[in-house]
Amino acid sequence: MDHLLLPLGIGIAASAATLLGGLIALRFHDRISLVLGLAAGIVLGVALIDLVPEALELGRGLYDPRAILAWVAAGFAGYMLLDRGLGALGQGASPWRDHLGPASLTLHSFLDGMGIGLAFQMSPEIGWVLALAVLTHDVADGVNTVSLSLTGSRPALARRWLLANGLAPLTGVIVGLAIRLPGSLLAPILGAFGGVFLFIGSCELVPRARLRDPRLRATLATVAGLALMLVVTRLAH
Repeated sequence: MDHLLLPLGIGIAASAATLLGGLIALRFHDRISLVLGLAAGIVLGVALIDLVPEALELGRGLYDPRAILAWVAAGFAGYMLLDRGLGALGQGASPWRDHLGPASLTLHSFLDGMGIGLAFQMSPEIGWVLALAVLTHDVADGVNTVSLSLTGSRPALARRWLLANGLAPLTGVIVGLAIRLPGSLLAPILGAFGGVFLFIGSCELVPRARLRDPRLRATLATVAGLALMLVVTRLAH
């Protein structure tokens, strides 16, 4: 039982960190352009500094680096096609498009939690390393979920997705402790999500932040988000 309590406790902490980040974003929703700019930098930082390098590291000896980068490209292209396809369905289907970004982030949080559960099955040391990396950017996940939801100026939608994202890490830990997946799948999955986040940051959040506030401060917020993720990732590793 003790070997289950530790990863479950980390899952609860990850959920709390996600909710904290989202509440911060909701509190300062009137400064959404800065929140969007900061979120853009954080999302891009998660992809470029965390997910893609981690996917390449995990794939070493199993995949050619080009194969992992192909998964990154597939994630970018697949999300772009889905985003554009939903947008082309017409005005009546546009609300579904508002769910696409938060749903992707929620799924990412779930996979984070599942990764923690699977890692603790391998060894406590591996579990702690992955848990530290997840906890350091779960606050950003909460901010990003709310930011993407608020792009449509829908606070109620933001709160619902924040709750879903807050529960996702703990749910993922439980699932990760209950099932076993081939470790060879983790690198491609992380690479694909890196591609998804590259699209969200560069093609959604950055343009929307600049559209709401064309002044330099939104751009500086994006640079600050990138710098924050660089510091957080260095501390985590």
